[in-house]
Amino acid sequence: MTRAARAGLATATVAATVGAWLVADGTHTEAPPAPPAADARPADTRPTPTGPTPGAARAAAGQVAMPFSVPTRLRIPAIGVDAPVTGVGPGPAGGLEVPPAADRNLAGWYRLGAAPGSAGNALLVGHVDTDRGRAVFWALGSLHRGNTLDVQRADGTTARFEVDAVEVHPKDGFPDDRVYGATARPELRVITCGGGYTRATGYRGNVVVYAHLVQAL
Repeated sequence: MTRAARAGLATATVAATVGAWLVADGTHTEAPPAPPAADARPADTRPTPTGPTPGAARAAAGQVAMPFSVPTRLRIPAIGVDAPVTGVGPGPAGGLEVPPAADRNLAGWYRLGAAPGSAGNALLVGHVDTDRGRAVFWALGSLHRGNTLDVQRADGTTARFEVDAVEVHPKDGFPDDRVYGATARPELRVITCGGGYTRATGYRGNVVVYAHLVQAL
């Protein structure tokens, strides 16, 4: 089985449960920013590859994929994020492991899936807050289409992504295929808690940033 096939299979195994994990994450102290409706994706906006040659199809789909390399740092200038990235895997309940809450400025990369910049759909997750206050993805919901995210990688390169949409999805209607589905071009999902909060249920949904690779640096 190829690395890409393994990545797709591994991503599928957590698709139905990662949202539930993130909903339970976080300790509500104040309401984090919510994505505006204007930045949601009303329909699938991915370009449809066209053209007579594979090269033309790749160009239509976006930036050509980078070789696989582990992410080491995430920078999101628009919201002041500058955070190290640690690998996370499947948790005992079938969802994702939680990045250690002791370090509020830490993002988690699903290490059994695609690497940011390589072919496929890479996943980054993190806390919105902890019992000590705001955490790495507190302001994720205030991103807008066109904002950029830079992921530094272990091979010394940086994968630059552009935001396509920012959405909030409720726990009881989380669109697994939309968020975790396989992609032809290099894409990224950044996920944290959101969607309102109650003492009984915790955060009721997830904020999801959809982005695609635009430049290899």
